Amino acid sequence: MKRILLISLVLLANRLEVPRCQADTSNSFRYAPNWESVAAYEIPTWYRDAKFGIFIHWGPYAVPAFGNEWYPCRMYDASYVKKYHDLRWNYYEHHLKTYGPHRDFGYKDFIPLFKAEEFDPKAWMDLFVQAGAKYIVPVGEHHDGFAMYASTHTRWNALNMGPKRDVAGELAQEARARGLKFGISSHFTTNWTYYKHDPAFDTSDPQFYDLYGRPYAEGSPADAQFIQHFKERTQEMIDKYQPDLIWFDGGLSQREFMRPKLELLAYYYNRAMEWDKGVVYNYKNNRHHIWPDGCGVLDIERGKLNDIRPEAWQTDTSVARQTWGYTVDMIVKPAGEIIDDLIDIVSKNGNLLLNIGPKADGTIPEEQKQVLLEIGTWLQVNGEAIYGTRPWKIYGEGPTLEDLANTHMAERRNEDRLFTDQDLRFTRKGKDLYVICLGPARDELIVHSLRDQSPYYDYEIDRITMLGSTNVVTYRKTVAGLVIQLPKHRPDTRYACAFKIHFGMLVH
Repeated sequence: MKRILLISLVLLANRLEVPRCQADTSNSFRYAPNWESVAAYEIPTWYRDAKFGIFIHWGPYAVPAFGNEWYPCRMYDASYVKKYHDLRWNYYEHHLKTYGPHRDFGYKDFIPLFKAEEFDPKAWMDLFVQAGAKYIVPVGEHHDGFAMYASTHTRWNALNMGPKRDVAGELAQEARARGLKFGISSHFTTNWTYYKHDPAFDTSDPQFYDLYGRPYAEGSPADAQFIQHFKERTQEMIDKYQPDLIWFDGGLSQREFMRPKLELLAYYYNRAMEWDKGVVYNYKNNRHHIWPDGCGVLDIERGKLNDIRPEAWQTDTSVARQTWGYTVDMIVKPAGEIIDDLIDIVSKNGNLLLNIGPKADGTIPEEQKQVLLEIGTWLQVNGEAIYGTRPWKIYGEGPTLEDLANTHMAERRNEDRLFTDQDLRFTRKGKDLYVICLGPARDELIVHSLRDQSPYYDYEIDRITMLGSTNVVTYRKTVAGLVIQLPKHRPDTRYACAFKIHFGMLVH
């Protein structure tokens, strides 16, 4: 009832008309820019089956390679350390000592140094395919205002400057040639508030306002000129690259973007009908339930859900702990931790969009490569329990409680809470069930949810197999749970292992 009331208030506040028809397959149907119309959209099966994608944060911020991808903003903020109590990186002082005064060497001056001389999209795709990814989402434009595509709406783009290549276009071509879906992201809404304008900085020079944005009164919402510019840039990305997925950062949830985001939703879905393909619209920060279920796919940054969500959703997180873009001191997560997160997310009807950060020259650092290859090796053995699956009746069992889930950035407050070999997750295909043990496998596994006389049994167990093994798996039902004996000869079990319960006859 509360959600219905909130949606009604949103509709009233924006004076949006209620459509006279729901989505159909006729040629005359068009999505309208209101919640009821776009909520009729159906998420494509390819996305629900894919489960694992690669995010790519790459731009001129890879040149200083300091702190994180917010360097363009924080290099101009002398108060950052005091304001956020972040003693690890003093961006302002680092820039001053390394590159000189901000008026003489500003963020724009990193762009000629962003040459991408080793950028090889074919090699990137080789790695992503080996990693087991099914879709990629390079950043189209980050908060910094530099477009990583051949934009006609800003001179600050990768075809005109820096790499002098249509990065997005090349990645789209190579991804599709390898059978991967191609997405693109827009973080540009934050550009309105991103840069500080001060006479001591080059950001206050009018000839660079088209990169740094125009000065504005503090606290002012984005004006009509900025919003129109954002829409034009976004529509160009949609039209030029026909992305299978478009991902928006949280700035799109600001009040002044209420109408524009609905217009973009309708525009994208209508274009997809013209292309005759299913597409995905990722949105973030659904505080106050602004986005009704079904209009797109909820994305949670560095966080997860603590239960099954009926609608498809996604976690986006980085292979590194403190950054999305490449930095010289980035701390890369171990592969096992990411594999466990992938399993947990999939068991709850979600996808994992895992970010990497290439260097300024276009190479992907070896440490990041190794993590992706280890994930891929695991998926080669256990992917049957991930790809194309759907949630079971419950997502799993075990001692690890995710009480900080369901929130944006929960990962950063929960870094030490790792899964154990007592944690199990469930997925299914048809009536068959996959039981995945998080952590190195023991010789014996107990599935408490499948104890003798469990209410979760709809079918009798026919047999149980271990993915990656041809050996017989023995089991027995007890009052404590279903006890599974692991075969003596089994695949590499440094990471999670998966069992398939083949169900037979109906329980009578």
